[in-house]
Amino acid sequence: MRNSEIPGILKKYGFDTDYILDSGNFLLLERDLPDLCADRIDYSLRGAVIFKEITSAEYFLNNFEAKDGEWIFKDLQSAEKFAELFLKMSSVYYAGLSSAIMFRTVGDWLRRALLKKYITHDDLFTTDGGVLEKINAHLKEDDELEKLYRRMAGKIGCKNSPGNYDRKVTLKSRAVDPLFRDGERVKRLSEAKPGWRDVIRRESKPKEYFLKFEG
Repeated sequence: MRNSEIPGILKKYGFDTDYILDSGNFLLLERDLPDLCADRIDYSLRGAVIFKEITSAEYFLNNFEAKDGEWIFKDLQSAEKFAELFLKMSSVYYAGLSSAIMFRTVGDWLRRALLKKYITHDDLFTTDGGVLEKINAHLKEDDELEKLYRRMAGKIGCKNSPGNYDRKVTLKSRAVDPLFRDGERVKRLSEAKPGWRDVIRRESKPKEYFLKFEG
């Protein structure tokens, strides 16, 4: 960003680039797990709506506030509902078997294309459609590429098989321990629900998958 035209535009309108680039000035934006932050709230609620885990984010948006650099739910019930929803999004979508298969197959397909010079690293900064078109133009002449494409497209089955596998994939797992108001006090969910501490410990460990393809 510093090497772009953006600092000049910011200066023109009275904004301090150094201040904006210092994440310490924006405590609501990013926080270490298991805290809530704007980023986690954004992607988890958007994902939950897209995957139809919830019909709307309105309930959650109406039940927390931002104060003194913290995201705080209005009560225990809303904090618990959000934590459980976030856990489901992580375990099923972000760190589930389907994600492990997606990451591995897309990575293998792109690696083959780069190795064979069907694309360059610069192509990776263009569009998905453009990259697909360039690589798939070589499917008929490259059997290995075609196999990797079929894996990526879900046309070749894959299962988690620790005893006999082709690829090992490790995914980041996540769980949150949100704050909520209990009368005049602010507590963590794990204070009211001690069992949630076990969930945090379990889900903070990376998920390992051992992928075995049928072809």
